[in-house]
Amino acid sequence: MNKATPLTIAVPKGRLQGAVISLCEEVGMDCSELKDPSRRLIVPVPGTTWRFLLAKPADVPTYVEYGAADLGVVGKDILLESRKDVAELLDLGFGKCRLIVAVPESSGIQDIQELDFNSRVATKFPRITTEFFNRQGIQAEVVELNGSVELGPIVGLADAIVDITETGTTLEENGLIPITDIARVSTRLIANQVSYKVKYDVIHSLVEQFRVVLAGKRS
Repeated sequence: MNKATPLTIAVPKGRLQGAVISLCEEVGMDCSELKDPSRRLIVPVPGTTWRFLLAKPADVPTYVEYGAADLGVVGKDILLESRKDVAELLDLGFGKCRLIVAVPESSGIQDIQELDFNSRVATKFPRITTEFFNRQGIQAEVVELNGSVELGPIVGLADAIVDITETGTTLEENGLIPITDIARVSTRLIANQVSYKVKYDVIHSLVEQFRVVLAGKRS
């Protein structure tokens, strides 16, 4: 792994950051600076010309698409929603969850086709939601929310939601039940299209090392 070649890796802030650090450490990257609880958003990898770029998860594909980062770590749900022009290199396997349609349990609805004509659906994923309901032949009004989507049906804003769920606990606590899955999602390693060609050797080497570590965890 040629650490003399400059490489910028966009890392999502929040719940996935710890898993990314662990994976990088297992392939020999010094993440001590990344663990430092400072407010720095550009973090060097000691002993290399590499660096981490800390970003909100939804912004990672944008940084990668425009070349501000060579590589990035992001959930498949964000990739599906953003449709950025990036190369998807590897399924990292962590952060597994389901993208689902859920309704209030009290509604008695058990199938998506039972939703009323022009039902309102609250979601953080308007593009995915619109396309999914169009494929089902259902005319739905999509209401975009950025906070707790589960609140939509509780206050009468929406008849259903589209959101990600890992255990289903939050849905249950808010009186919601899933009625269909849209996609299974997990965390992916992505690359800038140009960087992947220009820095192919170093990126390919890193990907293969990640692959070996991940295979060991799954065996």
